[in-house]
Amino acid sequence: MGQELNLANAKKMSEAINKGNLDELKEYFAADVKDHDPAPTQGKGPQGFIDFFTEFRTAFPNLKIAVEHIVSDEDNVAFAYTITGTQEGPFQGIPATGKKIKARGMQIGLYNKNGQIAERWGSSDEAGIMQQLGVTKPTTPLNEIPPFSIPASTGQI
Repeated sequence: MGQELNLANAKKMSEAINKGNLDELKEYFAADVKDHDPAPTQGKGPQGFIDFFTEFRTAFPNLKIAVEHIVSDEDNVAFAYTITGTQEGPFQGIPATGKKIKARGMQIGLYNKNGQIAERWGSSDEAGIMQQLGVTKPTTPLNEIPPFSIPASTGQI
């Protein structure tokens, strides 16, 4: 039952976020949940997730999380996702830009016997979001080596 319950709850959690039914998140996170990778403004426990997604959905009212791939075992659910939305409100100190974002991320949840996330690890392309909002400049792609030179006077790196 654990694996089936955990998968079902992971899907329900995504649906609750997409629909803006954020109080439902209390059902999917243990009261003492440990988030190993919290967002910059995220508080502790289930309320921290509710507050974060409230801020996120206020900034991006059409926020959608699309689960692209999901794997699980008896205790863990991991998934890759894509988030999309249009910034229509302030986000992490950035005024509304009207710009659309699309970013990938991954999450791993360790579930307790009640089908709630007890520990969470995750990462989203926050740098990509900031670039799409025009806050930061794009970085050099990994397949392009940035130019560098050795000072002629030393001949050493």
